[in-house]
Amino acid sequence: MKKLLPFLFLLSAPAYADIKQEFVTSAQITVDMPYSVTNKLGTTYSISGNNITPSVTSGGSTTAGQIGGLNVGSLTAGVPALIQTDKAVTTSGSAFSLTESITMGDATPSAITPSSGIATIPHLSGQTTVGSGGTSGSLALTSLSSGVHTCTAGGSGTSCVGSTTVRITID
Repeated sequence: MKKLLPFLFLLSAPAYADIKQEFVTSAQITVDMPYSVTNKLGTTYSISGNNITPSVTSGGSTTAGQIGGLNVGSLTAGVPALIQTDKAVTTSGSAFSLTESITMGDATPSAITPSSGIATIPHLSGQTTVGSGGTSGSLALTSLSSGVHTCTAGGSGTSCVGSTTVRITID
C-alpha cells in the first residue's frame, strides 16, 4: 500500500484559484470657510387701552372707531408704511389707559456681491450668527503606500482624514 501512495498524488489535479488584491488609499484635508446667517426682523404694531376712542384720518376725512396699523400695500424695501392711530379719551375726567407699540422691521438688503471671496453682510435687527473660517496654519497630510498616514495639525476650523482599505479576494 505504501508503494501506491506516490501514484495517488500523480493522479490528483492541481487546484487553480484567482486571487485579487486591492489597496485603496485616500486622504482629505479640510479648512472651514467663514459664514454668516442672519434673519430679518419683521414689522409689528399693536395698540390697546381703556376709555380711549381710536380713529384714523386719511385723505382729510376721519373715521372713528378705527385703528391704524401697517399698510402692506405700501412697502418700501420690504417695510410696510405705518397708518397712524388718532386717540381721544372717551369720557373726560375718567381714568384711561393706553399702550401702543411698534417695531419697524429691517429693510430688505440689496444683493450681496462677494469681493475677493469676502461678502459684506448687512447688519439686521434679527438674530445673526457668524462663524469665523479656519486657518490652514501648518495643516498637511502625508499618505504612504504602506498605508501609514501622518496628519500635521492646522489652525482652528481644520481637519484631516486618511484611510487605507485592503481587500483580498480568493475565488
